[in-house]
Amino acid sequence: MQWETVIGLEIHAQLSTQSKIFSGSATTFGAEPNTQASLVDLGMPGTLPVLNAEAVRMACKFGLAIDAEIAEKNVFARKNYFYPDLPKGYQTSQMDHPIVGKGFLDITLEDGTTRRIGITRAHLEEDAGKSLHEDFHGMSGIDLNRAGTPLLEIVSEPDIRSAKEAVAYVKAMHSLVRYLGICDGNMAEGSLRCDCNVSVRPKGQAEFGTRAEIKNVNSFRFIEKAINHEVQRQIELIEDGGKVVQETRLYDPNKDETRSMRSKEEANDYRYFPCPDLLPVVIEQSFLDDIRASLPELPVQKRERFQREFGLSAYDADVLAASRELADYFEQVNATCGDAKLSANWVMGELSSLLNKDGLEIDQSPVSAAQLGGMIVRIKDDTISGKIAKMVFEAMASGEGSADEIIGKKGLKQVTDSGAIEAMLDEVLAANAEQVEQYRASDEAKRGKMFGFFVGQAMKASKGKANPGQVNQLLKRKLEG
Repeated sequence: MQWETVIGLEIHAQLSTQSKIFSGSATTFGAEPNTQASLVDLGMPGTLPVLNAEAVRMACKFGLAIDAEIAEKNVFARKNYFYPDLPKGYQTSQMDHPIVGKGFLDITLEDGTTRRIGITRAHLEEDAGKSLHEDFHGMSGIDLNRAGTPLLEIVSEPDIRSAKEAVAYVKAMHSLVRYLGICDGNMAEGSLRCDCNVSVRPKGQAEFGTRAEIKNVNSFRFIEKAINHEVQRQIELIEDGGKVVQETRLYDPNKDETRSMRSKEEANDYRYFPCPDLLPVVIEQSFLDDIRASLPELPVQKRERFQREFGLSAYDADVLAASRELADYFEQVNATCGDAKLSANWVMGELSSLLNKDGLEIDQSPVSAAQLGGMIVRIKDDTISGKIAKMVFEAMASGEGSADEIIGKKGLKQVTDSGAIEAMLDEVLAANAEQVEQYRASDEAKRGKMFGFFVGQAMKASKGKANPGQVNQLLKRKLEG
């Protein structure tokens, strides 16, 4: 039997506000446990929440970016459940009246095709604290610093059909919230987390299968591995005569498996009711108009412009537009050197390789955009060859100065004088007279291979400084003359 995978994702994005959603406590990551939890966050009697207007603005910004309906009136509710890291005994969230309604996000797959994934809703809520299970002599510790941090929970339609599509969707969402400046997207710190709802059904069947929810997956690689494992588990279970039960599962990356946390009935009774301490939020059109006017160029728009304006391929444009910081860097390089394709090649090649090797972000690059652009100018005007440019780039990365300073200091200027190159080629051919005779006596196919030998000898003799184009042209003329 052929099976079809059905996936819906719930992404929890911590909003990059300076303070929490209902209190003035700081949201900085990494503080000492329980040093950023106020009486409001702890749910102490007599305290009242005050809604953070910046969180509302960020949620609306996201809604406009996904072309969603923004609710003119949205309501906070209490979601009641008991867990050690939830000090109030309930979570303040939104249920029946979320701030962001139906929208969509277009994703680009590995083969270059585009798919539109529907978004059901996005609602504001507060994050819970964190349970710590190490170094407490068999007990658990509770850190409430995270309690009350504003979250935007983004719920997709069950439109995703594979683990790779799921990763493409999360990457697109990660890129979008960073472009908007509403979330730093740091998955390792829990700023962006994903719950994966996974089910399978016989191909062609309209009815959905029973789903399992994989909680809190926090890396692109683990999302793909967790979904693939869960799909295989469900298929094998059904084919062996069993039934998938609706439950919450955890992904264990060390064992590469999902395991059951708790069974889940069709709908948990969280006893939602409107929060009596918070008035309904009314969004005025002028508020949305101001936000719309402040929206940056979004990833899809930037991708299309890079192809249209710079003539980049869809792949190059997609890679460069994925990160706002990378896109800005590329545009600065191109503005300096005036060659979009060369700029793209160097940013995606040598620069990205350097950053990956050293574990750096683009804004930590030891080579500035102006420096890289200046070096590309020297490639274009034949001051240096592409091979020498790699040496110059390494020197710039080591802090040895600009391209011009390094070229001058190390004597790397390319030899473009035809007379000097011809004299050097004459010496190379004289030193390899036997190979010259073999070349001239060979057929066209063999000559192609042997020509590379002479080029190599010439570049070696010039210590890589001879202009490769001129070497090829003059060498061919001398060998065949």
